Amino acid sequence: MSFRILVTGASGFIGSALVPALAAAGHHVRAASRRPVRGGERIDPVVLPDFEDDFDWGPLLAGIDIVIHLAAIAHRQGGDAVDYDKVNRGAAVSLAEACLRHPVRRLIFLSSIGAQTGSASDRVLTENDEPRPVTGYDQAKLAAETAIRDSGVPHTILRPVIVYGPNAKANIAFLLRIAALPLPLPFGSFRNRRSLLAIGNLVEAIMLSIDSPSTLNETFVVADPDPVSIAEIFGCLRAANGDRTRLFSVPPRLIAGVLSLVGRSALWDRIGRDLVVNPAKLLEAGWKPSITTREGLRTMAGKTRV
Repeated sequence: MSFRILVTGASGFIGSALVPALAAAGHHVRAASRRPVRGGERIDPVVLPDFEDDFDWGPLLAGIDIVIHLAAIAHRQGGDAVDYDKVNRGAAVSLAEACLRHPVRRLIFLSSIGAQTGSASDRVLTENDEPRPVTGYDQAKLAAETAIRDSGVPHTILRPVIVYGPNAKANIAFLLRIAALPLPLPFGSFRNRRSLLAIGNLVEAIMLSIDSPSTLNETFVVADPDPVSIAEIFGCLRAANGDRTRLFSVPPRLIAGVLSLVGRSALWDRIGRDLVVNPAKLLEAGWKPSITTREGLRTMAGKTRV
């Protein structure tokens, strides 16, 4: 079935993969972004207003069946809780209210696993765990989720873990830069497991959410089903470029101590502790991820220049 779909944040990392996939599936996409998006068959680029200003969603929603809300402030240098609340919660609230005034069939909101947890967890996470966001960004995402549910708009909320793929930014770009160093790395003994999410698998989760009855008014954590260790991550990244793994073993506790001494304990949480997410609920709803984490990491490394 073909829908008219508004995608906010269409020029971002996720939007750049999602928009052409929607068009290829036969949907007509209104691709809204602050930066120009290339148009094409079934893709209509439009300008997305600045969320820090008041504006009317009406023109963007005219004739739209489905809204996929990706746009948000993330990784802004010097960003504070007020910025995140106004943009990441406030815009979602006004969008949900506007959807109720238009014949929108469903609002799909891309939240974050950070709305549920910090950078690490000692237990395997599911949707049933009590949300405990840490940063202003993640607190605003959780507040936006709550507002969307309370609004009464038909919705699906997705909480993805870190998303990887060609030209990924932030944490994934950092891992790629480390893997590209021409020297052995001290992660051979790191057996802590991390859940990641291939960009293609996330696109498939969003596609499922468009009109599936099993995803209506539900919230899902989203992660590749197979968590991997830090040692496996670097092994996959290096193998993709024909490199030997070149990992040697240093006791993880020693590295944790060094990072603590230099004030980088937050980095230890990301590379030395577990963050495993169980996407069983989404799998039961019909999600069929097409690529494993190991395959996806190798593909990403082979297509990305560092």
